[in-house]
Amino acid sequence: MSQNDLLTLAGPTVPPSRTAPAVRWWLPALLHFLAFLALCLLAVCTPFGQRAENALLDGGAGAGPAWVYGLSGAAYGSTALPPLEHSAMPTLLAGLVLIAAVTVIRRRWWQGCAALGVVVATIGAKEVARTLLPRPGLAGAGDLLTEASFPSGHAAVPAALALATALVSSPRLRPYVLTAGTLWFAVTAAAVQATYHHRPSDVLGSALLACAYHALATRLLPPAGEPAPRTPAPCPPSPWPSRRSVHFSPEPATTPSCSR
Repeated sequence: MSQNDLLTLAGPTVPPSRTAPAVRWWLPALLHFLAFLALCLLAVCTPFGQRAENALLDGGAGAGPAWVYGLSGAAYGSTALPPLEHSAMPTLLAGLVLIAAVTVIRRRWWQGCAALGVVVATIGAKEVARTLLPRPGLAGAGDLLTEASFPSGHAAVPAALALATALVSSPRLRPYVLTAGTLWFAVTAAAVQATYHHRPSDVLGSALLACAYHALATRLLPPAGEPAPRTPAPCPPSPWPSRRSVHFSPEPATTPSCSR
């Protein structure tokens, strides 16, 4: 029995399924939310966490030597880097307009709605957390060090806008958008700490909130359809007849006649 006969008996081969095993879509977002709560409990609601961060806020040393101090807008006559000082709301509105414009140009309506949702949810969650998570006085610090500052609103703006813009960007430009957004967030986080407006846990909490809602948005987006398989082009008809199209009619058998 030839190999072709074995394949015929076995039946047509079915390509393996490309669908990966189901992944729990809520797990990345849940991990970011749990990290946010753990950071709040460790840095805000414990005495040793408050002492560790209050030691960084040494008002006697001043923030003048820091190179990023000139970008914070705290120096006289200096211009604040958006979204520092009073430029937070204009920066947020300009970012939303940019996301809407990219959505209309690329006609990515689902991605655009998800990007706007990431920004609104991050800023809204920051306001709710600032209200519901006060900073208790556990380390015997002064009034200036017990003011609620977790999470940082100035750091939440670049984190949310960078991740939201990456959702509506093309795959070719997405790495550059994320790189620029990361640098923007890093400079903003350094500036708000150089001016003693926020602690390290404040900027990290804002980043965790933005990453949590970005992970939730990417899981809720409809999956991108796979390209349809290409059908092979039909072969041109051959001028020579095929073997199956040639029919041979059997000639009647002739029997020799015996002459007597």
